[in-house]
Amino acid sequence: MSDTIFALSSGPPPAAIAVVRISGPHAGEALRALAGRLPVPRRASTASLRDPGDGSLLDRALVLWLPGPGTATGEDSAELHLHGGRAVVAAIERALAGLPGLRRAEAGEFTRRAFTNGVIDLAEAEGLADLLAAETELQRRSALAMASGELSRLVEGWRDRVLSLSAQLEASLDFADEDDVAGLPAAFEADCRDLSEALAAWLARPHAELLRDGFRVVIAGPPNAGKSTLFNMLTDTEAAIATPIPGTTRDLLTQPVALDGVPFVFVDTAGLRADSADPVERIGIARAEAASAAADLVLWLGAADERPGGAWQLAPQCDRPDRDAVADPRHAVSALTGEGIASLCADLVATARVAMPAPGAVALGQRQRRLLGECREAVASAAHHPDPLLAAEHLRLARLALDRLIGRSGTEDMLDALFGRFCIGK
Repeated sequence: MSDTIFALSSGPPPAAIAVVRISGPHAGEALRALAGRLPVPRRASTASLRDPGDGSLLDRALVLWLPGPGTATGEDSAELHLHGGRAVVAAIERALAGLPGLRRAEAGEFTRRAFTNGVIDLAEAEGLADLLAAETELQRRSALAMASGELSRLVEGWRDRVLSLSAQLEASLDFADEDDVAGLPAAFEADCRDLSEALAAWLARPHAELLRDGFRVVIAGPPNAGKSTLFNMLTDTEAAIATPIPGTTRDLLTQPVALDGVPFVFVDTAGLRADSADPVERIGIARAEAASAAADLVLWLGAADERPGGAWQLAPQCDRPDRDAVADPRHAVSALTGEGIASLCADLVATARVAMPAPGAVALGQRQRRLLGECREAVASAAHHPDPLLAAEHLRLARLALDRLIGRSGTEDMLDALFGRFCIGK
């Protein structure tokens, strides 16, 4: 943290503008070395940036001086808004690297300093990472809610409730012989139960992984049912090879797609049949069965009496007069003419929206669910434990789980993994 770091924080050049960020105790000295002065704090101004070594002009730029701690990282910071050519950016970076106490930033180091300096907590940092990776509107809105501190405020509220319960227990333990302390309140057990149920309700909400990875739809059925053609139509690609030869598809083929702002992953599979003598095709069939079992939804293109439980029955190739009749399909489609595809997509979007977190709602990731689950179990155990000492210990564990959730305590390995998801300039 004693080093001053710098990095290109905008997109790769060439571009109209390139933004180089500097953060750390020598940020002011670095700006003065290049611009010859420190501008008025938090006010953009133009400056001629010169090489500190030979005084040659590097660029005519817009500069910002942002003294800490009221900055994005909590440290003294500066920004250089340059012309976005590769040579300009390279020359500025060489000049900064030659200054004492400055070095190039590592991945996620600006955000990690913000976390270390208390500008953001761990839940907000995780939300920021998801925001940078967001590709759909649903992902953006959920990540923005997390990055804006909505989960952190919830955690603080839960922590206050746990602290209140702990205070009740501690009073009964420490001052049980005092006349003005009447022992454990009668509502203690009910209060613990109410908090446990509130946490359980949050754990039952749709998970962040579904939003982040996409609603997984597997297209399954016998050979030559039109699976690959439907896959290509739904994904608007020619990724799957569609031929009349049985067994053409041997392995799983996946394609992420956004439909009406909802993230999906479509999976094309090998045709399911029991009489294949080809060992490679049999492996493909086994993978298709495993993918169907793990899917959020299966689109079934085979006979109705062979349809897996919960799968949608489709009547494929509805443009063909010689097709086999399908009783009461959910959708009749033709991937060749497009008939029924719009209705199928609308149904898929409506179904996925119900399964996914509501727009703009906070969604918990695996790490967050695990810690919140530990907190819930500890509170539930405290509610009915006959020994006040052990009940107090359960509440301490509940507080510890919440502290770990927002980063008041944690491990360096976990922090390294999180901030490694960020780009260099973030």
